[in-house]
Amino acid sequence: MRTGPDGSRRVRRRTAALLAAALAGGLLVTGCSATGTSGSSADSKAREAHGPAASTAPDESGAGGEEGPSDHRSTFALDVDTASYGYARRTLADGRLPDAGAVRPEEFVNSFRQGYPRPEGNGFSVTVDGARTGDDGWRLMRVGLATAQPPADGERAPVTLTFVVDVSGSMGQPGRLDLVRGALSQLTDRLRADDSIALVTFSGEARTVLPMTRLGLKGGPVREEVQGAVDSLEATDSTNLEAGLTTGYATAVKGARPGATNRVVLLSDALANTGETDADAILDRVADARREHGITLFGVGVGSDYGDALMERLADKGDGHTSYVSSEAEARRVFTEQLPANIELRARDAKAQVVFDQDTVADFRLLGYDDRRVADDDFRDDGVDGGEIGPGHTVTALYAVRLREGARSGRVAKATVRWLDPRSRKPREASGDIAVSALGGDLWSKETSPRLRVDAVAAYFAHRLSEGGNEPYPGEPALPELSRRAEGLTSATEDPDVTELADAVRSASRLRPADD
Repeated sequence: MRTGPDGSRRVRRRTAALLAAALAGGLLVTGCSATGTSGSSADSKAREAHGPAASTAPDESGAGGEEGPSDHRSTFALDVDTASYGYARRTLADGRLPDAGAVRPEEFVNSFRQGYPRPEGNGFSVTVDGARTGDDGWRLMRVGLATAQPPADGERAPVTLTFVVDVSGSMGQPGRLDLVRGALSQLTDRLRADDSIALVTFSGEARTVLPMTRLGLKGGPVREEVQGAVDSLEATDSTNLEAGLTTGYATAVKGARPGATNRVVLLSDALANTGETDADAILDRVADARREHGITLFGVGVGSDYGDALMERLADKGDGHTSYVSSEAEARRVFTEQLPANIELRARDAKAQVVFDQDTVADFRLLGYDDRRVADDDFRDDGVDGGEIGPGHTVTALYAVRLREGARSGRVAKATVRWLDPRSRKPREASGDIAVSALGGDLWSKETSPRLRVDAVAAYFAHRLSEGGNEPYPGEPALPELSRRAEGLTSATEDPDVTELADAVRSASRLRPADD
C-alpha cells in the first residue's frame, strides 16, 4: 500500500489499532480421543532426519525410494506459521521477488481459511480429500486438521504477557516501532483486570522497562504507569536479540502465576547484529524457562527488511508461532482471523503421520514442511518436539501422490494426528483415511472444492517463488497459467484473501516473465 505522509500515518495508526485488538483478543482467547503412554518433554533434532527430500514408496519393481519400514510413512510436526506468505506479499508489493530461502509452501497454504469440520469439544478433526492433477497417475491429496473454536463467551484463564520489544536503530523506520508503540498503548485498554504485563526492550543491551504488573481496573493508576512505559519506547542503536530474549524469559519466569497462561511476545524486524545471532544458541540460554514453566513464544515480524529465517527458527524451536504484519489488511488477517488463539493451547507437541497403502501408492511427496520433518519411528515418542496449537486453528498438508498402475479401489492413506493434552500432558490421537475413488475428480474442475484449489495455487505459487520451477511439483503450472487459475478463484470464493493471492501471483508473473 503506497500513500503520502498523512495517509501513511493514518494507515499506521489503523494498523496499530488492529494489532492491539489482535493481541488483546486473538492472542488471549484460547484440542482428545485415543490414549497412550506419556513421555517427558525434551528437545530433539529428529525433525531434521528426513531433510527436504521427498519420502518415496517402493515402485512396482520393488526399487526406488529408501528400503525399510519408513518407505510408506510421512511424519511432521504441526505448524501454523504464516509469516513466509505475509513477507512474500509485502516484497512483491514493493516490486521485488522474495528471497527463495524465505519461501515455505506450508505457510502459504496455512494462510487461508479451509472450512474443515470442527470437532465436538476438545481435540482435532481430521479431513482427507484430493483430486487428480493430470493423466499421469498423480493426485494432489490434502490432509486437513482443525481444532474447536474458542468458547463463545470468551472465558479464559488470566494471562501473563512479557513483551520483548526491539528498539534498535532499524526499528525507527516508519511502520516498525511506531506500529508497536501504538498497538501496545491500545492493548492496555483491552486486557482484563487480572491480567499481567511486563515490558522488556533491547538494542545494544536489554532493559526491563516494566516488571510484571497486574493491570487492575481500567482508568486506574497501574494502567497509567503501563502507558507511560509504552510511550517511552524510542529507537536507539544495535540489535542484541539474545539479550532481549534472555531478559524477557527471566522476567516471565519471575512473574509467573499459578493458573495463568505464560507467554513471551517478541516484536522485532529480527535483524540481529550484536551478541549471539544463532536461534538455537539463543534458545539454549532460556531452555529451562521454556521447559519447566511451559513458556511459549509468539514472534511478530515487522519491516520491509526482515530477518525471516531467524524469527522462524526462534518460534519453531521456542514452541511458538510467527506472523508478519505490514498493513491494515495483514494485521486483520494475521491477528483477528488466522490467530484466534495464541496464548492458551489445545495441544502440545502435536505431530501428524500419514501412512500410505503400498498396494495402491507407487510414490508420494510432502509439499513443504522441510524443516518440520520428524523421524517416522518418533511419531509416538512424546519426548520428541512437535507443534503447539490453539483453538480455532487449522493445519493443512498437501501431498503429491502417484497411484500404482491399475489402482481402481482400496485405501490410499491413513492420516493420524497425535498430541499431548496441555493440562494433563496425556497423549491423544485422532485419524482419518481416504480411498482411491475419492481422488478421481479433476483438480481444476468447478466440481472440486474451491478451497482445495486455493491450496493448490498457494503451494504451486510458493514452489515457483522458491525457484522450484526447475523441478516442478506434479501438475504444477507455470506462473501465467497459475495466475489465471488464481483469478478464476476470486469469484468462486468471494474471499478477499484469495483476491490478494491472485494479485501476488500476477505481480510475480510480471517480475519473472521467463516463467512460461
